[in-house]
Amino acid sequence: MTNTDNPHLLTRRVASILPTKAGLEKLIAGKKIRLYQGFDPTFKDLHLGHTIGFRKLMDFARAGHEVIFLFGTGTVLAGDPSKREKGRGNKIITQAQIDENIRGWKQQVSKIVDFDLVTIRQNGDWLTKLTLRDIIKIGSNISATQLFKRESFTRRIKAGDPVWYHETMYPLLQGYDSVVMDVDLEIGGTDQEFNMLIGRELQKKMNNRDKFVLTTPMINGTDGKKMSKSAGNCIFLTESPEDIYRKIMAMHDNMITTYYELLTDLKMEEIQALDSDKPIENKKRLAFEITKELHSESAASSAAKHYDSIVSAKAVDPSLAPITILNTLFETLKNADLDLSNSEIKRVIQQGGVEVDGNKLTDLDAPVQGSEIKFGKNTRRKLIK
Repeated sequence: MTNTDNPHLLTRRVASILPTKAGLEKLIAGKKIRLYQGFDPTFKDLHLGHTIGFRKLMDFARAGHEVIFLFGTGTVLAGDPSKREKGRGNKIITQAQIDENIRGWKQQVSKIVDFDLVTIRQNGDWLTKLTLRDIIKIGSNISATQLFKRESFTRRIKAGDPVWYHETMYPLLQGYDSVVMDVDLEIGGTDQEFNMLIGRELQKKMNNRDKFVLTTPMINGTDGKKMSKSAGNCIFLTESPEDIYRKIMAMHDNMITTYYELLTDLKMEEIQALDSDKPIENKKRLAFEITKELHSESAASSAAKHYDSIVSAKAVDPSLAPITILNTLFETLKNADLDLSNSEIKRVIQQGGVEVDGNKLTDLDAPVQGSEIKFGKNTRRKLIK
């Protein structure tokens, strides 16, 4: 594949390109470039949001560019402060944890990353060998004022929380990766922009050449809010096919297109042709595509059948999963386990698709009184107080 075979190389899964998209377009039009993304193995399990960067790397690898998949075995010792509201203090990850996490990550992304097309490196190979003279030389290129301007530091200082010295070193260490590997481009999430721009400056000052920065979008969890393990809105790569399929079916309608664009390799023309009036069909296809890639086509088919059997069972048996009556009709149905988005529930109500004891209700704020509710053509449930 040539550099020009992917028309969406610099648009799909891209939040921004610095300093300019035009400059990077010109560069890749003339040569094969060297690029990388770093991944600090600080935790055990990856979720779908992490795969956006992996997919962007593979976009470049399949376009014929030299892609480096960098494990941050050196930077992980300092700990990236980008997402931290509080300092990590002196808690440093052990080598055993690092090795275990790397093994797990390779296994988890093996269905997405073609390791034959990328080079794997570890920045501990050079960062842990830096002398005091080396560190001083690197630090002399970046002002301390510049480092303390990062938003997470200023926010913590304002709140009276400490910023530990080793945290201020992190962007310098990550930036030095660009110098050692002498790259043309670094990829990372939008939360990494500060660190990557420090690397751009170091590359300019220490290697006397430019480096571009490409940020990939962050993605919300299945509930439409910031993806967080503690919020329970993540889909982890290690989850069963049934759980992956079910969680995607429960996600908000307004995220369907974004998930297609960022988390699948379906052609953009097909994504743009999706009928927005058919969110259930679109989510079923999305759930199938993602489950198939992370597991297999047969596993995705089984997960789809499993999901449909549960939905069908709930539809024909009013005694299964009864609905608790709340203040209004919409609140009652929203709180029920219908595997539908809020907008879908509103649409069914307003179009006359809801009956309570045979009486049609179309007002979202209507009170609910009765023993059985019918939702749509087939779904019936008992009502309880």
